[in-house]
Amino acid sequence: MKTAIVVGAGIGGVTAAVALEQCGWQVTVLERAPELGEVGAGISVWPSAVAVLEELGVQGVTKVAMPGQAAGMRRPDGRWIVQATELGIELPVMIHRAQLHELITDRFGPAVTVHVGTTVTGLSQDATGVTVTAGGREYRADLVIAADGIRSVVRGLLYPEYEAPRYSGYTAYRGIAEVDLDDGGGETWGRGQRFGFAKLIDGRIYWFATANREAGCAGEDVGELFAGWHEPIPSLLRASSSVLHNDLYDLRTPLVPFVQGRVLLLGDAAHAMTPNLGRGACAAIEDAGALARVLRESRELTAYDAERRPVTTKLIKRSRTVGAMGQLDNRLLCTLRDGLLGLGGKVAGLLAKGRRVEQSRV
Repeated sequence: MKTAIVVGAGIGGVTAAVALEQCGWQVTVLERAPELGEVGAGISVWPSAVAVLEELGVQGVTKVAMPGQAAGMRRPDGRWIVQATELGIELPVMIHRAQLHELITDRFGPAVTVHVGTTVTGLSQDATGVTVTAGGREYRADLVIAADGIRSVVRGLLYPEYEAPRYSGYTAYRGIAEVDLDDGGGETWGRGQRFGFAKLIDGRIYWFATANREAGCAGEDVGELFAGWHEPIPSLLRASSSVLHNDLYDLRTPLVPFVQGRVLLLGDAAHAMTPNLGRGACAAIEDAGALARVLRESRELTAYDAERRPVTTKLIKRSRTVGAMGQLDNRLLCTLRDGLLGLGGKVAGLLAKGRRVEQSRV
């Protein structure tokens, strides 16, 4: 039986482990955290990623997730920039990260072994396999999947000349609010700040916020930052028992090759992006699906890089563009931005209505 080592047990890593096992591989997962699991708040899972999970036998995502509601975009005073209910756009489902992680790891079979509290410190490869040094011992396998995040140790060992991740210029706050709310959610864009929220299937509200800050600057209390914004934003912040705070980074482009010999990069280790599109974890899941196809079809590993690097490079650039628009802090530019978005929403709505009319005639 062929053997693989997966470095990192986040959503991308555990999905890769499931994919490898289903392809008939013996898999060892090395995770530096003291226990298996996910931290964080809500996550959007787009239909393409749901399809990959279902192909891998991960069932129930849509049953335990809340269908996305296209509520649209507002100004801080609550006035609508664009209402998205008529756009006819593809929507994700919303689920807690820990719940999604558990659904995936529940698919682990006897061919998957997990070692927690194990930090990778070295890697070498030759014509017959790869040796990974971690936790004071050596692991040997035919293939290594590096899914160890934006500051990937494995990527650093493979490409020491690659520059460090790029700071976006803004920081993020995330939380879960225990509040009963009928509002469909959406995003509110202000000057240098944004706030978005969506309902989870259990009725809780996942929210996220961004603010322009220097890297490493704690900044004001998030409740103070958005105190003057429209309801239910202040209420959501008051109803949140804890708040996660992280500066936002992405990887510089051009990205390094995702394959070097018998080592593959996956997820944030390969293509970390800002969360403006809500596609980061989904892209990691889709990486695992692409890897499974390459292995099943007995293609060269470089086919994985050829498929995934161009796609994820585009996502990184698109996410940067959306972030740059959302974080504008010049009053005149924000007014212009909001007007263009409103006009674009009306045009998109008319186009969607036209498509529905044409479909009804078929």
